[in-house]
Amino acid sequence: MRLLNTHNVPELKEFICDDDDIPPYAILSHTWEYDEEITLQGLSGPLAVAQRRGFLKIQQTCALAAQNSLEWAWVDTCCINKQASAELFEAINSMFRWYQNAAVCYVFLADLEPDADLETNLPKCRWFTRGWTLQELIAPRVVMFYDRYAHPKAPKRKSAS
Repeated sequence: MRLLNTHNVPELKEFICDDDDIPPYAILSHTWEYDEEITLQGLSGPLAVAQRRGFLKIQQTCALAAQNSLEWAWVDTCCINKQASAELFEAINSMFRWYQNAAVCYVFLADLEPDADLETNLPKCRWFTRGWTLQELIAPRVVMFYDRYAHPKAPKRKSAS
């Protein structure tokens, strides 16, 4: 599992160990904007990458994690080497566990405006139309929602465990 250092983006560290040895981390749940996402290979690329919206999500995730005293964060677009089929297969099979073990899950709703009425607009967000986001909603102990500008939008949810 690769994690981003929240104090030194885009530094990544690979943790090859069982779940008990992985440090506390934040995890991002979001919908991809395919032409704007930053891959593992792109993360170490030219500075033009910093102009893409995908990099802003990475920065916002790391900033929120650092504010919550977390040194590490996980973002699927850049923490998985999608060019390595074995790694991608392992990641897909581990995803629920990674969300479950996260200290907090930040949900970025790219299509939710800051002044939107939540009761009307929240259910219309693209994030709620994606089937795979269900595991990202139910697996973590704490889920925090943010609008397109990373403003908090709903109180955090704590599970019974």
